[in-house]
Amino acid sequence: MTQEMLDFAAANNVKPKIEMVGIDDVPNAYKRILNSDVHYRFVIDMATLK
Repeated sequence: MTQEMLDFAAANNVKPKIEMVGIDDVPNAYKRILNSDVHYRFVIDMATLK
């Protein structure tokens, strides 16, 4: 069943909606999660690691 979903997504150009955050923004992103103020998946921009 999972493979069928992946095949469907690939065939129909279905992609996740994300919000990119820098490493310094993680505490704020976490607060937003706790406040249910997240509309997309958070992705940490690994290029912002120091």
